[in-house]
Amino acid sequence: MPRIHVGNALSAFGLGFTVPYLYVYVAQVRGLGAATAGLVLAVFAVAALIALPFAGRAIVRRGPLPVLLVALVLSAFGALGLGLAGGAVPVLLTAAVLGAGQAVMQPALATMIVDCSTSATRSRAFATQFFLQNLGLGVGGLIGGHLVDAGRASSFTVLFSIEATIFVLLAMLMATVRMPRAPRLTDLPSGPARGGWRQLVQNRAMVRLCLLGFVLFFACYGQFESGLSAYGVEAAGISTSTLGTALAANTLMIVVAQFAVLRLVERRRRSRVIAVVGLIWTVAWLAAGYAGLGHGSQEMATAAFVSAYALFGLGESMLSPTVAPLVADLAPEGMAGQYNSAFALVKQLALAVGPAVGGPLGASLPAPYIVTFVLFSVAISGLALRLASRLTPAQDHPWAAAKSRVVAQGGTPVESVNA
Repeated sequence: MPRIHVGNALSAFGLGFTVPYLYVYVAQVRGLGAATAGLVLAVFAVAALIALPFAGRAIVRRGPLPVLLVALVLSAFGALGLGLAGGAVPVLLTAAVLGAGQAVMQPALATMIVDCSTSATRSRAFATQFFLQNLGLGVGGLIGGHLVDAGRASSFTVLFSIEATIFVLLAMLMATVRMPRAPRLTDLPSGPARGGWRQLVQNRAMVRLCLLGFVLFFACYGQFESGLSAYGVEAAGISTSTLGTALAANTLMIVVAQFAVLRLVERRRRSRVIAVVGLIWTVAWLAAGYAGLGHGSQEMATAAFVSAYALFGLGESMLSPTVAPLVADLAPEGMAGQYNSAFALVKQLALAVGPAVGGPLGASLPAPYIVTFVLFSVAISGLALRLASRLTPAQDHPWAAAKSRVVAQGGTPVESVNA
């Protein structure tokens, strides 16, 4: 498990290391213009959407480790090619390879965590994954920003070369991991797992969770660097430096709160935890609304805006040990890879649609923008409570289910062990 967590941190580091600077690199450094730079970002999203359905099937059939190694090799080639490409076509092709590789890494790593954990340890494992991912993204972005110089194309070549090297080293590290044997699709008799995507769609609880996941990612992650930042600059008069402070507050909240809330969250019903996150995000959007639509001082507006990002971080720290383990627990035996890939596909769709809707709305119609996402946050709570009716007690409240099993067997209740 420690090497898997290192893999999560390094893959996030590689993402944060270069992606924030792609637009500047393509549009200005290579002189290909804003339109091509926009296409590159779109290609990243499209490549992920194309690759993820195939990745799920491959993980189920071959296991997560071989799929992860292929994704790392593809990402290394894509990163190196992107650093050397000078024309529009090579840039777009290598961006597609890099985008597909990085998208496939996440469900592969998530499935490795599922295979190496139990229901009792899964929440903590995914909380650790989320913590390290955010740390990797933040550190990668910070170091990458100090290495690049928009006046020197060679600095970007070095940046992408370092990223490619990281992926190669990570592949070498992951190749040493010995995974426990988990059922694969080819091991299973003809039955529910044979249905693949059709069986997944027939799983009503998973369909509801995917709908809830789309709203979660659309209303939060899909707004961070597009709609909410545009709203902050245009409606609240937030400077770019303050926007950076708000993003730092979000990351800091996750780092500080992640393990502090873990013990509380893992003992509660998952559906209710997600419902509480919806309420927290409702308050966050109201704080953002005050920043741009209230009539307080600029200092108050700034404090409210930064607080909104911090509240989003608190909600994220509650979701990380809740949603990903729930996806794993909903998956039939041997199908965790397919379910993880499906949920990653939903996330990618939300992250593609979110900026396209939120950016223009936040910049030009601030009041409707805030009202829209307050309603989306309230909808998160409603959808979470409706999801509860489709979950078994073990899926919704695994801690209590595990405790009841121990008591039924005549053992010591978990609570008294921890006392």
